[in-house]
Amino acid sequence: MEASQVLDSICQEKAVAIVRGVLSKDMTEVVKALKHGGITNVEVTFNHNSDQGMANTLESIRGIKEEFGDSVNVGAGTVLSPREVEQAVGAGAEYIISPNTNVDVIKRTKELGKISIPGALSPSEACLAWENGADIVKMFPAGALGVSYLKAVSHSLSHIPLCAVGGITVENVEDFLKAGIRCFGIGGNLVSPEIVKNGEFQRIQEEAGRYRKVLERY
Repeated sequence: MEASQVLDSICQEKAVAIVRGVLSKDMTEVVKALKHGGITNVEVTFNHNSDQGMANTLESIRGIKEEFGDSVNVGAGTVLSPREVEQAVGAGAEYIISPNTNVDVIKRTKELGKISIPGALSPSEACLAWENGADIVKMFPAGALGVSYLKAVSHSLSHIPLCAVGGITVENVEDFLKAGIRCFGIGGNLVSPEIVKNGEFQRIQEEAGRYRKVLERY
């Protein structure tokens, strides 16, 4: 899928499911549940604690693209270096998400024709990311920063699409939308290793549907 189409999908759907700590063998069932619940943008995060964890991320991304094709947009998360950008894109990642503002990561992502979503904490970092080619800027950790803070930032930087990540729940997502946030990364409140380990895929589908119901109103 073209990068512009992937970006449109993220902005229109307003949600990216963050999948962290899930084994590649369980990924198909997780993504099926998310898709049936109405979320088709999935971020698989890098685990920097071990080589095996890093390899699992790449295997998961590759498996999702092979299984779901263009019906699901898959990205890599916690991407910290240009080398990791290259590895993720090589596995099939269509967007690159980071917790920080790393100009080299942004530039390499754009050189490879993919969507860049770096993380920022302050207006200065958000502007730096945007000026260097970011397509969306991820405000992280949103729950700790709070709605009032993000409202002030989004109103001042209304030309920059902001994504809130960290502590986003069905109960507070509407508050962030009203504050000017364009889209969300939703992690443990939607998919957690414990839920997957217990095989509660129906629960993932139902929770995805709850988020979808709120987001569709905007």
